[in-house]
Amino acid sequence: MAAKVLFALCLLLVFIAESQATKVKNFFNVMNYGATADGKTDNSAAFMKAWSDACNSNGKVAVMIPRGTYFVKQVIFKGPCKGLTIVRIEGDLIAPSDPFFAKDTWINFRYVKNLIVSGPGRLDGQGSSAWEDCTKNHNCRPSLPISMTFDFVTNGYIHHLSSINSKGGHFKTYGCENMTFKKVKISAPGDSPNTDGIKIANSNGVAIDRGNIGTGDDCIAIISGSKNVSISDVFCGPGHGISVGSLGHNDWEQNVENIKVKNCTLSDTTNGLRIKSWATPLSKPLKVSNFVYEDIVMNNVYNPIIIDQEYCPSGTCSNKDASHVEISDVSFKNIRGSSNTQVAVNLKCSAKFPCKNIILDTIDLWQNRGVGRLSNLCSNVNGASYGKQNPSSCL
Repeated sequence: MAAKVLFALCLLLVFIAESQATKVKNFFNVMNYGATADGKTDNSAAFMKAWSDACNSNGKVAVMIPRGTYFVKQVIFKGPCKGLTIVRIEGDLIAPSDPFFAKDTWINFRYVKNLIVSGPGRLDGQGSSAWEDCTKNHNCRPSLPISMTFDFVTNGYIHHLSSINSKGGHFKTYGCENMTFKKVKISAPGDSPNTDGIKIANSNGVAIDRGNIGTGDDCIAIISGSKNVSISDVFCGPGHGISVGSLGHNDWEQNVENIKVKNCTLSDTTNGLRIKSWATPLSKPLKVSNFVYEDIVMNNVYNPIIIDQEYCPSGTCSNKDASHVEISDVSFKNIRGSSNTQVAVNLKCSAKFPCKNIILDTIDLWQNRGVGRLSNLCSNVNGASYGKQNPSSCL
C-alpha cells in the first residue's frame, strides 16, 4: 500500500512540474553569466553563478542552458533553494577527458527540494579515454566520476535528458525522496567498465518510466537502503540487466523492499532480472522483500532470471560462508523470450537463510539456436510455480 501511495505522489509531482514549468517568469540564462558555447572554454563558474542566483530567488525559477556545446568541469548545485528550481539543458555538456578531474561526480545536485532537470540536451562524459587509461593503469581509482548525481534531493523530476559515455555511472540517487526519471536515454559501449545507467541507493520512492538504457554494466542497479522503486517500460541493452545488489558485504547496509519492474524489455544483456548478495557473514541479517517482476520480454539474454547468493568476485570468500541476506516474497510473472544459456531460471539461495515465497507464474523461455535444451536450477529456495512453465519449474 505504501509503495502505491508513493508512486502516486511521484506521478502527481510529474503532473504539477509539467503544468507549472510553462508559468516560470524568472529565467537565468547561463549566457548572461559569461558562458561560451565553443566546446573548449570552462563554463563551470558561469553555471554556478546562474544556479546561485536562481536558487536564492523566490517563486518558480529556471536556469537556462541554450543550444550549443559547453565544456564544464565539476559543478555542485547546492540547496536549499527558495522555490521550485528548473534546470533546462538544451545544449550538450562535455566533461574533461582527464579521468581524475573530479572525485566521484561530475554534475551534482545536493539538498534541493522541488527540482526539475530537463532536456533535450545531452551529457557527454568522454569516458573512452578514462576506460583505456584505467585498463592500463593499475593505480587508477576504481570509482570514476558519475555524470550526474542527486544527493538528498526531495521531489525531483528528470526528463527527456540524454547521457553518453560516462566515465563511471550515468545517474545516481543517494538519500533521495520521490524521484522520477522519465524518457531518459543512456548510452555507453557494452564493454565499457562500471558505466551503470541509473544507480539507486538509500532512496525512497524512485520511479523510472519509458527509458532507453544501454551500458557496459547494470542498466539499473538497486542497492542498499532502496525502497518503493517502480520501473516501467524500460528498454535495456546492452548491459548487465536490471539488478538488485550486490548486497550483504557490510554491516552498515540497509534493507531493500517494495520493488516493482513491469513492461520492460531486455535485449543482448549478460543478465536479465538479477538479485545478488555476497557469500559473507553479517552481524545481523539483511532483509530483501516484496519484489514484483511482471510482463518482461527477454531477447538473447544470458541468465534471464537469477538469484545469486554466492556472489564473490574477489574469490576470497570461504566455502563455509553463506549469505546473511534474507530474500522473501519475490514474484516473477509473465516472463517470456529467449535465453542464451542453458539455465533459464537459476535460484541459488543462501544455505543459512533460504529464500522464502518465491513465485514463478507463467514463465515461457526458449533457447537460442545452438544453446541446447533449457533447464532450471533451484537450491535453498521455498516457493511455488503456476501457469505455463517452460522449461519445467524447479519449484
